[in-house]
Amino acid sequence: MDELIDILDSAGNITGKTELKSYAHRMGLFHATVHIWFYTWDAKILLQQRGKEKDTYPLLWDVSVAGHIGSEEQINFAAMREVEEEIGLSISENDIEKIGVFKSIQKHHADLIDCEFHHVFLCKLKVSLDQLKKQESEVEALKLISLNQFSEEIWGMANLKKYVPHDISYYITVIKAIKKRLG
Repeated sequence: MDELIDILDSAGNITGKTELKSYAHRMGLFHATVHIWFYTWDAKILLQQRGKEKDTYPLLWDVSVAGHIGSEEQINFAAMREVEEEIGLSISENDIEKIGVFKSIQKHHADLIDCEFHHVFLCKLKVSLDQLKKQESEVEALKLISLNQFSEEIWGMANLKKYVPHDISYYITVIKAIKKRLG
């Protein structure tokens, strides 16, 4: 779905310009996204398999929920909206905890350049996997895996073709932040 998004400069500051998401991707314009990582009390992490019709990384495993921040949309609201849309879970602002912002540039091909600032959140998953309702157009599958298995696969560089190739420092930050919250 195409939507209006705010254009950022290369440092992540709002420029005052808005464009359609498709145009921003075609021209390589910086914009903001939200990433929400869900984890459980027993040290599992929720992964989303991207839909097979996605323009980028179809069928690879990725962050629990992710999406673009609409023009003039508050970041926390965008995170809550994306969670509702992609996995059918209603959460509040108190449920999410921001752990950082990560700059990412991915040139997929000449007409698709993702220049994004990912606003990354953690959220404890308080319902069972079968209570989640995946958005069919965006999400192929959802699964919980142990944080240890995920860490081994990411840090050990095993199964790299299995996951969206975010920068390793991004994955390490997420894993360490979850481990810290689990004590």
